[in-house]
Amino acid sequence: MNNKTLSIISYITIIGWLVAYFSGKDKADALLKYHLRQSLGLAIVNIIFSVVLTIIASMIPSLSFLGLIGYVFIVLWIMGIINAANGALKPVPLIGKWFEDKSSFVGKY
Repeated sequence: MNNKTLSIISYITIIGWLVAYFSGKDKADALLKYHLRQSLGLAIVNIIFSVVLTIIASMIPSLSFLGLIGYVFIVLWIMGIINAANGALKPVPLIGKWFEDKSSFVGKY
């Protein structure tokens, strides 16, 4: 697979991220490294949000409607996939800037 395809796959669950990381580790270019960081950051924020929301909703059931915010993550994932498909090095809105220089194990781009 080429790096553009691996960049797209990196957004499809944690398993997709692992496949993209290990398949492209040796031949990774700036596009793949950038989208590996973005997708990992998005996954981490999504997991933390889900755990916190589950705790809040179990303590205060009337706030369980906040789960609808989870749809924002779906939109962000779609935007990341579109950026990867277009070969753009654009951060995912809202949280992408936080992860541009994190995850040093992915490598410099």
